[in-house]
Amino acid sequence: MGETELLQEIVRLSRINAQRQLESLRIQFLQYWDAEMSKPRYAHPKRLVRHGFKVYSQNDEDGILEEIFKRVGDGDRRFVEFGVQSGLECNTAKLLIDGWRGLWIEKSAQSTAHIREHFQSFLHTQNLTLLEEHVTAENIDALLSKSGFVGDIDLLSVDIDFNDYWVWKAMQVARPRVVSIEYNASLRPPLSLVVPYNPDSIWTGGNYFGASLEALVRLGTLKGYRLVGCCFAGVNAFFVRDDLCEDLFFEPATAEEHYEPARYFASVFPAGHSGRPGPYIKV
Repeated sequence: MGETELLQEIVRLSRINAQRQLESLRIQFLQYWDAEMSKPRYAHPKRLVRHGFKVYSQNDEDGILEEIFKRVGDGDRRFVEFGVQSGLECNTAKLLIDGWRGLWIEKSAQSTAHIREHFQSFLHTQNLTLLEEHVTAENIDALLSKSGFVGDIDLLSVDIDFNDYWVWKAMQVARPRVVSIEYNASLRPPLSLVVPYNPDSIWTGGNYFGASLEALVRLGTLKGYRLVGCCFAGVNAFFVRDDLCEDLFFEPATAEEHYEPARYFASVFPAGHSGRPGPYIKV
């Protein structure tokens, strides 16, 4: 075997070993998940966490959102999400392939180019509208208005890693039925803290970002929303508009009751094959 062939074989074996390690981690995670879900905290049927699963979301958000809309109904099936990156791992890609219509806003030119290439069919049918913009508290209403996503949209998903709280606070032209928004799990209840607003601030990879869950609960209350749960990974919190909650979700709707700690390793949540979503035909 020559040097080139030897290097190729080393690379091939390394990839096989990495895949085996990943599968082992997923098995260990599922064992951990089962152990956690067997605890009394998660036993109540109105809790959302045990309904979580991953298709295209980063963690188990796909399953939680599906369960929320089973309970409140899915309206006219319109969504808005910003901070989608390439679109391959976000909270609304599953909804898109299920026939929903929505708006993606992403500031990275590289990411939007990827979306235009790999989501061309959805853009062509106008099921997906794409804006290449940096979302701020100052421009969010204008972006939604010019795209036609105002009023009673079904889902708002906010994942811009820093100013999420301030952008949701500033939004006036849309009243989402459901909101998924990132919280800073390192700031445990009862801490009510948020980073100072600066439209140019970005997450630098540390614990300094966003808002605590308690701060988002207080903001949600002011805007007419109730906390109904958090994802298992401790990344996203889910809010439902007060007029839709009825007796459908676990109470009390407090940060203390629904807080999930940071389990960022849950990104290994099994999801089958990876890759870009394509259009499906219902039969």
